[in-house]
Amino acid sequence: MCSTEGGLAPASGKHLCEYLDKQSELPSWQFRELPPLIDSGNITPTHWLHLRKEIVDAASRGDISGVLVLHGTDTLAYSAAALSFQLLGLEIPVVFTGALLSAHAPGTDAWENLIGSLKVLGSSTLSPNVYLYFHGNLFYGVRCTKARSIGRNPFVCLPHHNQDVENKVPNLPDVLKYNYPKATGNIAVIPFFPGIQAIHLSALIESGVQGLVLECYGSGTGPCDDEAFVAALRAATDRGIVLFAVSQCLEDRINLELYEAGNRLYQSGLISGQRITREAAVGKLQALIGAGLKQEEIAYWLTQNLCGELL
Repeated sequence: MCSTEGGLAPASGKHLCEYLDKQSELPSWQFRELPPLIDSGNITPTHWLHLRKEIVDAASRGDISGVLVLHGTDTLAYSAAALSFQLLGLEIPVVFTGALLSAHAPGTDAWENLIGSLKVLGSSTLSPNVYLYFHGNLFYGVRCTKARSIGRNPFVCLPHHNQDVENKVPNLPDVLKYNYPKATGNIAVIPFFPGIQAIHLSALIESGVQGLVLECYGSGTGPCDDEAFVAALRAATDRGIVLFAVSQCLEDRINLELYEAGNRLYQSGLISGQRITREAAVGKLQALIGAGLKQEEIAYWLTQNLCGELL
């Protein structure tokens, strides 16, 4: 980032190379900048597909043991999660990092995160997966969310309840593997809130959306007494729209059959996201829809752990 009259704006990262050349004890590295330079607030699923291709092309050369992606922090957790599903089965690790302060700002965290992530990638102990590195911490890309924009620890990582995490899944369809290009899916996220109505949901349904991430209350409840709202959910399912339920609570687990208020939603076609984050839910639904799977196939793979997102 650099200062402009309109505020901080994207800038070339080539000056990073000059700084890194002066550092010792770093693994050998190559730098590539992907045009156009954008603020991470402008990231789209199309950018994720482009990034997947660049990473796969780099990995296919045979002389690359890992990839570091420098990314703005506002949507970094979304991109790390999305690429976790775009790169299933890739044999090298991928690490995302960024900085809260630009590299030229006093007290910047840019160099700490850049050098730290390079050293982590250079170690021989990092297994193939997609990670997020920040302030000395290495997280799985599918378990992170940005919680704050101040300090040096902007990201919260949800704990794994099962530590056996890898990106190799038995019987994974070829179309979900890293070397199969995906298309972009048309999905949306809608949080439940007191006063949400069927007309809000119907507007999204009529927009041509293919999948909806529904942010439910607690363990998976919502306005089940609103017959029109429940009917809109059923109508969405009948039209082939995938309804994926996640919790608004960071550390909760979706259990749609625990309460009547959740069970009625479940009967309308909602699929439990279990412990998945919003960011991972968006990335997973994008990947499954983008792979061209049918509604019932998408529903099945949403319930399967692919890279640690449900653990």
